[in-house]
Amino acid sequence: MLSVALAGKPNAGKSTFYTAATRADVDVGNYPFTTIDANRGVSYVRTECPCLERDERCGDEHCRAGKRYVPVELLDVAGLVPGAHEGRGLGNQFLDELSNADAILNVVDASGGTNEEGEPVEVGEHDPVEDVDFVEEEMDLWLASIVSRNWESVERQSRSPDFDIDEALAEMLTGVGATELDVARTLRELDYPDDPIQWTDEHREALAEKIRQRTKPIVVVANKADVAPEGNVERLREAAEYVVPATADGELALRNGAEAGIVDYDPGDPDFDIVGDVSDQQAEGLERIREVMQEWGGTGVQRSLNTAVYDLLDHFTAYPVQNESKWTDAKGNVLPDAHLLPDGSTPVDLAYAVHSDIGDGYLHAVDAKDGRKISDDHELEEADVVKIVSTAT
Repeated sequence: MLSVALAGKPNAGKSTFYTAATRADVDVGNYPFTTIDANRGVSYVRTECPCLERDERCGDEHCRAGKRYVPVELLDVAGLVPGAHEGRGLGNQFLDELSNADAILNVVDASGGTNEEGEPVEVGEHDPVEDVDFVEEEMDLWLASIVSRNWESVERQSRSPDFDIDEALAEMLTGVGATELDVARTLRELDYPDDPIQWTDEHREALAEKIRQRTKPIVVVANKADVAPEGNVERLREAAEYVVPATADGELALRNGAEAGIVDYDPGDPDFDIVGDVSDQQAEGLERIREVMQEWGGTGVQRSLNTAVYDLLDHFTAYPVQNESKWTDAKGNVLPDAHLLPDGSTPVDLAYAVHSDIGDGYLHAVDAKDGRKISDDHELEEADVVKIVSTAT
């Protein structure tokens, strides 16, 4: 399962985002380090279900009238403070927890209502743009420290006649999610001495930054956009490539309202309907949320997750079935499974995603939408429905 981690200063709204996105109970407080132990939960990305191409909806528990929700892991860890890479605050714990995350959501207080330490201040007093670079810099310095601490080992290995710097660095960096391919691609982008003994701190820091960019891509979540001073969100959009305006408080209110039967709302919808009895105060609060959604196209929580998985990580959703005409599994369930795969994945990759035994016994695959056999190296696309024929089935 893909893993998305929430990063940011204390009090930026990470735990509220986590609670809204996972419906899990966590501490939410207006003080630094409310989150001490990492929270791990399941959230979902949203896509259109292929059942929309048929006369009837599939009825899967993760499909709501054609809105398909595909699970991902969501991680919420302690907030960052300046000097985290040196162990200040809960920095080392925070950064270590990020090691296996596939993408990062940098939750920024777009209102400027928390200072660089995460302490509450007057709205607009702090410049949220500073928090964009801050998180990236702390992660880069943390990774650079890992490289520096382990560089002596690389130097020793370099004395061997069969030394391969790609292999040596991949071995060092595998703990932070880097593969040998990641290292090879990164080295092609850098100028560096052939002899590791001649590497300087600048070389190692450049390596760390590039590896972080490749293995920990970041979406900036401009949280508290509903109370942000005019211009803050636009300046954040100028400061980073991927920025999603959001109100985690608004999303949490809507999900609570939906569970209580007060509103009709599915995560990621651009609007909602009030279907239950509400007080004047509740109605006023809901209308404020609606105004924000109309301005930004939703609360931003679902869009943040989708941006991380479908845009930054360049994944798509594929649906394996056993019956290609009915799109069912052996028990008759329609489109029972959905798998997130990286762009360029083939039917063989999908087979292994289902189960290693299915992959080992792979024979061929059929495109369930047109009933035709597809080649083993055919690149699958979003919403493909595929029958995998394997000796293991």
